[in-house]
Amino acid sequence: MNYAVLKSGGKQYKVSAGDVILVEKIIGESGSKVKFDNIIMMGEGAKIHVEESELKNATVTGEVIEQTRGPKLLVFKKKRRHNYRRKKGHKQDLTAIRIESIDLKKIADKTLSKDKTKKSTEVKTAKKTEAVKKTTTRKKDVAKKPTAKKK
Repeated sequence: MNYAVLKSGGKQYKVSAGDVILVEKIIGESGSKVKFDNIIMMGEGAKIHVEESELKNATVTGEVIEQTRGPKLLVFKKKRRHNYRRKKGHKQDLTAIRIESIDLKKIADKTLSKDKTKKSTEVKTAKKTEAVKKTTTRKKDVAKKPTAKKK
């Protein structure tokens, strides 16, 4: 069973294909497709993917079912002995989404990614050596003046 943990609206949701979730409002009409790219973790049976390089290519697609509102929450403020009472209500705008598929796209050539990492490490070491050379050349060679001896 494939599942994914995705982040939407500041919250995290564990989803699998066919699930219906309520997330904070996403603009779209019912029937439109939604693509989630911010994936924290994926699982395929016993195998779990948590590396950022793998998850960059992962997507979760869903279909908007409806735009709705959550339950009414009461906000009540009171200060004792000051005759201060305020009562307000709040309903959060929500979107119901049916998860259609969870895709983990594999990188075609691993050799390309290895070559890129080698090049990046070579560039980093070259920059470090240049920085060391600059710091050594910046130091001023100041000749010490001979101190006067007291007699």
